Amino acid sequence: MKVPFLPGGVPSAQVDGFARDNLPPKALWPRMDYATLPELGSYASRINAGTALVDAHVAAGRGSRPAIYFEDKVWSYGELKERSDRLARVLVEELGLVPGNRVLLHGPNNPMMAAAWLAVLKAGGIAVATMPLLRARELAFIIDKAAIGLALCDTALAEEMEGAKARSAALERISYFSKLGDGAKAEADLDRRVAKAGTGFAAVDTAADDVALIAFTSGTTGEPKGTVHFHRDVMAMCDCFPKYTFKGEASDVYTGSPPLAFTFGLGAMLCFPLSFGAATVLLERFTPDSLLATVERYRVTTLYTAPTGYRAMTELAAKYRLSSLKKCVSAGETLPLPTFEGWRAATGLAIIDGLGSTEMLHIFVSASGAEIRPGATGKAVPGYEAAVVDDDGNRLPPGKLGNLAVWGPTGCRYLANIERQKAYVRAGWNFPGDVYVEDEDGYFHYQARADDMIISAGYNISGPEVEAVLPDHPKVRECAVVASPDAERGFVAKAFVVLREAKEAAPATAKELQEFVKREIAPYKYPRAVEFVEALPRTETGKVQRFKLRQSELARTQAKAS
Repeated sequence: MKVPFLPGGVPSAQVDGFARDNLPPKALWPRMDYATLPELGSYASRINAGTALVDAHVAAGRGSRPAIYFEDKVWSYGELKERSDRLARVLVEELGLVPGNRVLLHGPNNPMMAAAWLAVLKAGGIAVATMPLLRARELAFIIDKAAIGLALCDTALAEEMEGAKARSAALERISYFSKLGDGAKAEADLDRRVAKAGTGFAAVDTAADDVALIAFTSGTTGEPKGTVHFHRDVMAMCDCFPKYTFKGEASDVYTGSPPLAFTFGLGAMLCFPLSFGAATVLLERFTPDSLLATVERYRVTTLYTAPTGYRAMTELAAKYRLSSLKKCVSAGETLPLPTFEGWRAATGLAIIDGLGSTEMLHIFVSASGAEIRPGATGKAVPGYEAAVVDDDGNRLPPGKLGNLAVWGPTGCRYLANIERQKAYVRAGWNFPGDVYVEDEDGYFHYQARADDMIISAGYNISGPEVEAVLPDHPKVRECAVVASPDAERGFVAKAFVVLREAKEAAPATAKELQEFVKREIAPYKYPRAVEFVEALPRTETGKVQRFKLRQSELARTQAKAS
């Protein structure tokens, strides 16, 4: 078989070149600089992130250290290596994985989901992790977009996974696992295979610039977009924010709410702790009380969640022993000053705010310790450069409102989506879609989103995606979905709906439409507010003026507050 080569003449280990062939042209990539930090310039031309994050610790004699806490079980680094090695063997020897194949991973935060992600990388595959709340139609889109032939799925999510297979033209096989992969119980076929597999696995010698993962995110077009990241990117993600801003240690114990399928959760709940040789406590489900109870039970030092989580936990914090907690990180949505101040008053801890994106892989603007300036997101994380620019890309002086632009060792590469690539990357800068002001000291202050993304309780909800579902209901003629301010969740998705029959406008119909959306796409995306209108505001050419709806919602909230 002919060996494929990457730019620069480095041989790729991935003989299935689908992901590489569907990258945007190199001229459309953002500026990448690996000389900004010593770690970034030290990477070898060949890296397998799966082995770097786990096997290296075992080789250094740290195999007995706890890696994953889950319920009443503890997996050491040695056990995590063995399980991921066995899984990799099954992928290659029994399920026919070829380096470069994409593998869908569908499950909540549990040990087998973590081991499966590592195993796919070790086997030279490309991990495509998906949110456990996704429905069949959403999974099928991702599967076909990334041409995925194999899925590994938690048994608890089998119904939607089977539904996705029925809808998909690409998916050939599903292999099921249980949360702990207990082969003795023989509950799932993948568990049984892993239990019988041999130990040890010679990881595929992937190039640093071979593809490690494709992370999907909903965007302004309403169609999920695949963002492609290399093995080098995974290592860079662990060498910037965690080392220089968060400043993690091997003695840390992590926990939090973000799913492994979010790049926020992938870093916070798996890659960051493993990179330090620390431990992580994985939770399949959580409430504010259970998250605080987890901190108390496992003596957690590091907590990651969204501002909504901190708001909900603030009033409960006094009920728990939280003396072990040293660092709290917030991301997923902007951190309101009252939330920051309330948590600090309740716990004595200042929240580390962070701005990141799926396109950039993780956090690139933040501050910690004495560098925290309440009300500001922070400064550019070491390794990155950020700026506020006008619509023509010209850098604006301090105090001027503009678009946030960033570049660094990670950046946006959309899978088979040239138009969105051109919109996100301009003149070498990544544009995450946020409006900011930079002050004289280099701190960035969030102002608003610049697109149709709704960030609600840390979840990204695409307004156009919800708009694409609602008209499938027979009572709906047309609709528009925008962000509406909400005291608890920051913002919620609000649907302005024109019905086919005006007489149907009633609370029961609103409830019916909400339940319909929950059945069709991930439940967290449903419109928490529904308003029936006679017509939508439009331009002379017929385009819906969503900005008018957003402005009316903001004005309504301000009037109510006064």
